[in-house]
Amino acid sequence: MPGVVAAHSQRWLDTPEPDRTVAAARPSATVMLLREGADDGVEVFVLRRASSMAFAPGMMAFPGGGVDPRDADPGVPWAGPSPRQWGRRTGTTDALARELVIAAAREVFEECGVLLAGPAPDRVVADLTDPSWDEERSRLLDRSQSFAEMLTRLGLVLRSDLLALRAHWTTPVCEPKRYDTRFFAARMPEGQIADDLSTEAERVAWATPRAILAEQAAGREVLLPPTQVMVEQLAHVDDLDGWLARPVPVHPVMPWPVERDGQLWMRSPVDADGNGLPPGDAVGEGLFPDQTRGS
Repeated sequence: MPGVVAAHSQRWLDTPEPDRTVAAARPSATVMLLREGADDGVEVFVLRRASSMAFAPGMMAFPGGGVDPRDADPGVPWAGPSPRQWGRRTGTTDALARELVIAAAREVFEECGVLLAGPAPDRVVADLTDPSWDEERSRLLDRSQSFAEMLTRLGLVLRSDLLALRAHWTTPVCEPKRYDTRFFAARMPEGQIADDLSTEAERVAWATPRAILAEQAAGREVLLPPTQVMVEQLAHVDDLDGWLARPVPVHPVMPWPVERDGQLWMRSPVDADGNGLPPGDAVGEGLFPDQTRGS
């Protein structure tokens, strides 16, 4: 278990079960922006969250955030798989699926200036270097415009076909702030540049999955369980377009805090490849049979 979450996780475990509080998990979306690396693998855009953030401060993460009420705006110009198709893919209502896809596109634009939209269903905006795009981002962040209003005014359509669903993780019950997160992946649009203007990040970088895992092993970066699992999966990608085009089984995963041999762990139901398993199929039941105290 990452040290930065160990203290409050221990307090939660030490609290008698009837007195434990569990915060509601807010729907959210995260996007793994990807491009080909120099050594036949891929690189992913990552950021180190600012130490002032209420959730996962100082940890390495992908761009993303919670669904905003205005993501429910039905006026978002749309291209690609429909909300109904996304609803079947995400296992949600059509309405929530729409909000998740919109949140994914909005957050990646707000946080790193990458816009998954274009003037036509088969095109993507290629140049966002004009200062006016920074103003558009600022107006999204201060809530003076919605994503739907921005796209409509600029004559753009959201390209939902550029997103691929890859995972579904929910923040552990011991966390005071929780998210019910869908992890999406997308190829970095040609001609665009991911930047470091977000106030939520101390540092951003394009990095190979193996480099990220090496930094974690050396103690220089901290990854939450879903980020680590996603990075481990990305380390095996050698054909980016093929990987994005291939649907994968997605099941909800929620790590659970456990104490075993004097150490805190996050126990997660995943298979040997790091894929989430359906409820009741958790690997490791023999290792951590007690969900609150290891035996």
